[in-house]
Amino acid sequence: MIVKYCITENYLCQSSRFPLVMRALVHYNWNSSEDQNRIKMKEIGKMVETVKIAGMQIDSKILGKEQNLKRCLGLIQTAASNGAHLVVFPEAILSGYAYNSLEEAFPVMETVPGPCTEMIVEYCRKFNVYTIIGLLEKDKNKYYNTAAFVGPGGFIGKYRKLHLPFAHIDRFLNHGDLPLKVYDTDIGKIGLGICYDTAFPEHARTLTLLGAEVIIIITAWPISVDAVPEHEVPTRARENSVYFLAVDRVGEERGDKFLGRSKCVDYLGKTIFEGKPYQEEILYAEIKPALASQKIRGFPGNPEIDRLRDRRPEFYKVLTQPLSDSSRIR
Repeated sequence: MIVKYCITENYLCQSSRFPLVMRALVHYNWNSSEDQNRIKMKEIGKMVETVKIAGMQIDSKILGKEQNLKRCLGLIQTAASNGAHLVVFPEAILSGYAYNSLEEAFPVMETVPGPCTEMIVEYCRKFNVYTIIGLLEKDKNKYYNTAAFVGPGGFIGKYRKLHLPFAHIDRFLNHGDLPLKVYDTDIGKIGLGICYDTAFPEHARTLTLLGAEVIIIITAWPISVDAVPEHEVPTRARENSVYFLAVDRVGEERGDKFLGRSKCVDYLGKTIFEGKPYQEEILYAEIKPALASQKIRGFPGNPEIDRLRDRRPEFYKVLTQPLSDSSRIR
């Protein structure tokens, strides 16, 4: 499924602070060879204005790291051949998720960067793409649910899941300990998260304040959380004026079924693509990350709003106070 969109400028809104060009979203199928060639002429290594993302809504084999890696490498090649600049895989896709103990998962854990990310870097160099992928990380005597970000130039960075539900392997892992970071790349300013992080508005807001234009969440949603793609994903996008992409897995592990319904929305919270429930598919979207840098929004005849500059953080101090009960944090 390929869903594309363009941006058309349709009116000028005079602001008390500075003029604002408002744009209307027009969704349509973009199939002409001229349009495709124009996208492919954009080279990574230069700033890419229109970024094509491939979301890999796929299954994973628990304890099958080598098999999972081999399949992901093939899908990177497939996405690149279809003009993708960025390939995004689900949470823990290299390892599987439904583990009953920490020790059971030891065989599929590795350092980040490490052997798997090095292999993925080779494919990113070969096919000139960026990749975000989920795996289980070991770092000395600590263990994390991690998203690795690599590209044609090598390893870019990693994100360790900050918010851990009491579910499967997350029950036994350490909470993420790395500061939130936005990666300024040739394909936009990108922030990362994993699954349950979406439930915490502070996560997306912090990434936005750090300059994110695109927030990418890799997930393993169970079938009971259909409200997340329905409501949380577009809300996080709209309240921060960022593109928001959540790539979920499908399949079943040890009796637990995964939802699918991967979703990409624009900076107004409008859906660009949504995956089908329970089915494997590759989802493509084309976005213009720089448009998310414009945080002032307005409408003809109405005042403008700016959800960042209109904040009152001096009244939100309770949000950053230490937990009175931190027993769930490892």
